[in-house]
Amino acid sequence: MYQNNQDGLINFVKENRPRLALTLGDPAGIGPEVILKALADPEIRKKYDVTLVGNGDLLAQIYYKLNLTENLVALANPDELSVSDVQLDGKIKDQIISGIGNAASGAASFAYMEYAIAQTLAGKFDGIVTGPIAKSAWKAAGYNYPGQTELLAQKSGVDRFGMLFVARSPHTNWTLRALLATTHIPLRQVADVLTPQLLTQKLDLLVECLEKDFGIYRGRIAIAGLNPHSGEQGQLGHEEQDWLIPWLEQERQNRPQLQLDGPIPSDTMWVKPGQAWYGNSLVQNLADGYLALYHDQGLIPVKLMAFDRAVNTSIGLPFVRTSPDHGTAFDIAGKGIADATSMKAAIHLAAELVSQRLAKKNNE
Repeated sequence: MYQNNQDGLINFVKENRPRLALTLGDPAGIGPEVILKALADPEIRKKYDVTLVGNGDLLAQIYYKLNLTENLVALANPDELSVSDVQLDGKIKDQIISGIGNAASGAASFAYMEYAIAQTLAGKFDGIVTGPIAKSAWKAAGYNYPGQTELLAQKSGVDRFGMLFVARSPHTNWTLRALLATTHIPLRQVADVLTPQLLTQKLDLLVECLEKDFGIYRGRIAIAGLNPHSGEQGQLGHEEQDWLIPWLEQERQNRPQLQLDGPIPSDTMWVKPGQAWYGNSLVQNLADGYLALYHDQGLIPVKLMAFDRAVNTSIGLPFVRTSPDHGTAFDIAGKGIADATSMKAAIHLAAELVSQRLAKKNNE
């Protein structure tokens, strides 16, 4: 049995159902489809108070179109769901075409996000589950954000935030948690953006998240190196010797309650998690959280292990936010073949984190 602390993922309190806002994402993508498939699960609708944020008429159109496909599976009927209808200009709605991301679909998905954030900050919802959006469509609509995470942080008034990817193995029930130190920037900029100050901030966020959302105290965290073989004592890059190793030694002194492993070469850091994911019972000394230094260093292994069930979790916000770990998939939109596993996982995780926070607040 893996020593992975699951205490923070508590049983739901039936009399206090988590209130979740569920945005449709880009209406031209697969977001509405995976949402309707996820909400066809009676367990989700029974346990959680879910409100869709989007356009009721667009959702109805998508529902009826999906019912005409040859790949018909169970779909929730929009007429039976709670929907907060975000009003859009008629011209915008007329330009939304399934499978084509454009300025209109970008404007719609941005409006859904703004509404959900405002209502959550006002106390109507405990958390947000976001459907996938297209950054190019946002840009076409005049919104220049690297992604939804940055919009969430700005609207919430926070400057300390991060992208944590969480996935629970269907083979062993072991939970993987991977935080990215840098996210959507060109690879050539990574070494310049990484600093001891940035890594301290990300480590703070990860430690706080493990404690607040997962009930893990005195945790073990694995931290990746930047260069091949973690620089091999300066032969393959100097960042480890110049500042990463000294920074890590200082953090060990500052945080004696934690076990900080690293810097671990990224080609070996993911070996044990991969073995644990697929059921190797001999794996020991697994970390509670993994800190990757750049986008692909963290997300290639996460998606290899858990592409259909990983959840993007924004940490550092005043509320819970999760999202499926996939994009809009315009190429298959409207065909009825999109996999809703990650969306369902995002809904379940959001509810678990909300319940964990509510329980902690009630016990204080």
